Amino acid sequence: MRPVHVVDMARTPFLKARGRPGPFSASDLALQSGRALLLRQPFLPRDLDEVILGCAAPAPDEMNIGRILALRLGCGHKVPGWTVMRNCASGMQALDSACSNIRLGRSHLVLAGGTEALSRTPVLFSDRMVNWLSEWNTACDLGQKSRLLFQLRPAHLKPVIGLLKGLTDPVVNLSMGQTAGNLADMFRISRKSMDDYAMQSHQRALAFPPDAWMRIPLMSSDGRIHDTDDGVRKALDPEKLATLTPAFDKPYGQITPGNSSQVTDGAAWLLLASDEAVARWDLKPLASILDVEWAALDPALMGLGPVLAIAPLLARNGLTLMDLDTLEINEAFAAQVLACQEAWADLDWCREQLGLGAPLGPMPSDRLNPHGGAIAIGHPVGATGARLVMEVIRTLHARGGRRGVASLCIGGGQGGAMLLEVCA
Repeated sequence: MRPVHVVDMARTPFLKARGRPGPFSASDLALQSGRALLLRQPFLPRDLDEVILGCAAPAPDEMNIGRILALRLGCGHKVPGWTVMRNCASGMQALDSACSNIRLGRSHLVLAGGTEALSRTPVLFSDRMVNWLSEWNTACDLGQKSRLLFQLRPAHLKPVIGLLKGLTDPVVNLSMGQTAGNLADMFRISRKSMDDYAMQSHQRALAFPPDAWMRIPLMSSDGRIHDTDDGVRKALDPEKLATLTPAFDKPYGQITPGNSSQVTDGAAWLLLASDEAVARWDLKPLASILDVEWAALDPALMGLGPVLAIAPLLARNGLTLMDLDTLEINEAFAAQVLACQEAWADLDWCREQLGLGAPLGPMPSDRLNPHGGAIAIGHPVGATGARLVMEVIRTLHARGGRRGVASLCIGGGQGGAMLLEVCA
């Protein structure tokens, strides 16, 4: 196969949603970070072969947000731009799609990544209210409109929270948090273990902040500079963490806002290149994308998706977990990451679910999410898959490692994993 190289990467700070629309739309986030990334390249934006962007919930005025960004970034009318959506793995799917086109020789230089402004997820009208509005718009005279006004009730105006709808699986009718609760019950993961893991995520994110060249500061319309991942807590009190009430399955659930990923806005981009593009533009590869695997499972147990994707990916490449210098599993929930660790160390589970004769793990703790994860940094759904790949590359360079895997669970009952290797 033709090799695919990562030659540069950048992301925005990840900004925590705070109960109101954030300062940036999904396209604004991708524009500011993408512009900074392209300005430091030896080629022009119009030299790109295509732009591929993952986004799970673009705004109504951002349909095919990938094409919008290609145009706003100055790529010109002739550079195609398109959008992919695989829920939490949309950013990783964008990279995989770019890899496929490069390996086929259809593209040589691709800007790919993901973006999301979850704070701007729409608040909707109910079907009952939409039907009332439809009748109002088709009413022909004052009498009809008067009768409709008398039919309007306060219940009509109850909002439908789009974000909550999007985070609920329509097939099994469970929220993502409830699926994490299923895993906590299955593997007997305690609330204390989850909270301890959450503490570790914040501590690791504080200890290893991204390099300045990789995290692009943003300026909002009010002149404010946003240059840090503002969900990371510098002083997280374990006693206070333990008092947080369950966010799901109240009052006895164990999944709380403190041991779950944060609702966040952010964007992440990577520049991918073929051997020909590397030679033409004298680019310096940071890493190569070797392989990718997608898996599927019961949506009610979606958090185990990374294990189901990692196992065949490693087997196909003749590797074990211990051959990896770093591994990223998206921290959708502390329970979900801990369940993955329990699963791959369990002989019976690995035999029954993966067809293995021995456990897949364990994985040394210092190689798993060494810079923290979405519990501290946040989880802008469309961007996270790309951020995880960036984290693997950053860790390999920082530690002098060779190989790493980025992986994540995916709403709807899927898992994804990408194998990377630092270029010699």
